[in-house]
Amino acid sequence: MKVAVLFSGGKDSCYSAYKAKQAGNELTCLISIHSKNPDSYMFHTPNISLTKKQAEVMGLPLIVHETLGEKEKELDDLKDSIKIAKEKYEIEGVVTGALHSNYQAERIQKICDDLGLKCLNPLWHMDEINYLKNLIKDNFKVLIVGVAAYPLDNSWLNRIIDEKFVEDAKELKEKYKIHPAGEGGEFETFVLDCPLFKKELKAFKKNIKGEKHTWKMEIKIA
Repeated sequence: MKVAVLFSGGKDSCYSAYKAKQAGNELTCLISIHSKNPDSYMFHTPNISLTKKQAEVMGLPLIVHETLGEKEKELDDLKDSIKIAKEKYEIEGVVTGALHSNYQAERIQKICDDLGLKCLNPLWHMDEINYLKNLIKDNFKVLIVGVAAYPLDNSWLNRIIDEKFVEDAKELKEKYKIHPAGEGGEFETFVLDCPLFKKELKAFKKNIKGEKHTWKMEIKIA
């Protein structure tokens, strides 16, 4: 089946694309929504402009759509971008990176139903710790570029998801009830390399901003 991937550049959208391809689907294009609201209910915002670089190393066309990020209204912008993918690339389905968020999954499902498309959620209800371990096993190089939860601080930025990170994330879940895969925005990520990439991306010029338990890292790609 020809599919478009809702693509933020983070681990969830990249890994869902990888799993969709493994299942025999054809990755036809990527859809990246650039929200002007950093607290968007639907869309990941850190380093979103760099999805262009990821699309290049994936060899896939990228549809970019801007939104003000107003709750519910931003769904109209998403629907418009999916319509473009359907008309231009003749997609039959849409791939999401939803793990446990009913808010996201239900709204994307409704858009797909309205447009006569299948909605694929390859990561749905995957165990979070096993998911992090699978990222490592499947050679995903994932950089932490944002945190937003107690007791996280800027020392978590610029870390790669590795065995030590998995152990630390497990401890955070047990002690503080933090989602270890960061689906609630506790962690934001950027994928530097994975089996879908023709070459690894190199991050540099890391600009860190924030305070207390909310920090973001803006990067540039070589």
